[in-house]
Amino acid sequence: MLEININDTVYQFNAGMGFLREINKTMGAPIDGVPGEKQYIGLRYKIGCLFDGDLEALVDVLIAMNKGFVPRVTAKALDDYIEDANTDIDALFKTVLDFLGSANVTKKTVAMLQEEYKKLKAKQAENQ
Repeated sequence: MLEININDTVYQFNAGMGFLREINKTMGAPIDGVPGEKQYIGLRYKIGCLFDGDLEALVDVLIAMNKGFVPRVTAKALDDYIEDANTDIDALFKTVLDFLGSANVTKKTVAMLQEEYKKLKAKQAENQ
C-alpha cells in the first residue's frame, strides 16, 4: 500500500488486479490476425509515459490506484498538488515507479519496460 499526503489528507493507493484492469482499459492495440479485437495495453503504455515524466499519465495512474479507497483523490487535488512549488515532482515519479516496481501485479511489467527503456536511452546516446 502506498500512502501520499496531499494537503493534509492521506490518500491510499494500491496496484492490485482492480488497478490493472482499470489502467489496461485506457489503451488498446489491434491484435494481428484477429480483426476487430484489441489487446489492452494501458499499463505498459502508462509506465512508459511515467519513465518519460508525463504528468498526465502520473495523474491517471494515481487515480486508478486510488479507486475503491476512501477518501478518493480527485484529478483537481492531484493537479493542485503537482502544480504546488513545494511538491518534488521527481520524487513523486520515483515513489510511484518504485511502488509499481514492487507490487506483485505490476513488478514484472515494470522490470521489463525499465530494461527496454535503458536500452533505448543507451542507443539514443550512442547515436548522438
